[in-house]
Amino acid sequence: MEIKELTTEQAWREAYKVMRQLRVHLDESGYLELVKEAVEVDRYHLAALYEGMKMVAVVGFKPMTTLYYGRFVWVCDLVTDEHSHSKGYGEQLLKFVHQWAEQHNFSSVALSSGLQRQDAHRFYQKRMGYSKVSYVFKKEL
Repeated sequence: MEIKELTTEQAWREAYKVMRQLRVHLDESGYLELVKEAVEVDRYHLAALYEGMKMVAVVGFKPMTTLYYGRFVWVCDLVTDEHSHSKGYGEQLLKFVHQWAEQHNFSSVALSSGLQRQDAHRFYQKRMGYSKVSYVFKKEL
């Protein structure tokens, strides 16, 4: 098992095969456009976990600073390939993000999860030690 940061368009393209399982609304060109912009504008990082030569899970995250959380890392995307669930890959990627945050002097890691994703919520709280601290609200314009 190996985790690598993905820093090239070709690597981002390879990650789309896994990412599209979470971000079903994005086609490949829209995904690539958003990743490029997020990297350039928001310091977005994309990393993948490989089992042998096969990419089996992906995490996208970015460092942020707000008055509420201070300096923290926001996990934007976390997905394990549908054929590789329950093997600890999500846990390994979150631990990677935690280590990255500590190494770069960020005090916490936060994320949002859809209300319908009850299994994910149990994973974040019971397995990874996250606390439920707020609701996220969104308004389409």
